[in-house]
Amino acid sequence: MSGAAVTLRLLPLGRTLPVAPGQTLLEAARAGGVALRSSCRNGTCRACIARLVEGRVHHRIEWPGLSADEKAEGWVLPCVALPDGDVVLLQPHAD
Repeated sequence: MSGAAVTLRLLPLGRTLPVAPGQTLLEAARAGGVALRSSCRNGTCRACIARLVEGRVHHRIEWPGLSADEKAEGWVLPCVALPDGDVVLLQPHAD
């Protein structure tokens, strides 16, 4: 990420939020007043699991609590996911 403005769009909520450099998707949502489910905040409990609809992320930890198949299907853990540009997440439990 180059420092350019990056956004997180949450579906089906329809909110678009800024993501600061070094900020996880969970942190960006909370900073924007959107509550996402979470518990451990270290990539193991899976409470925050969401589907990446568009964009790319990388995780703060080498192997978060996702299987290879889940990663291939687009599942991410927002608590440790850092965007590599604009992203769209499907998270039905956001409010």
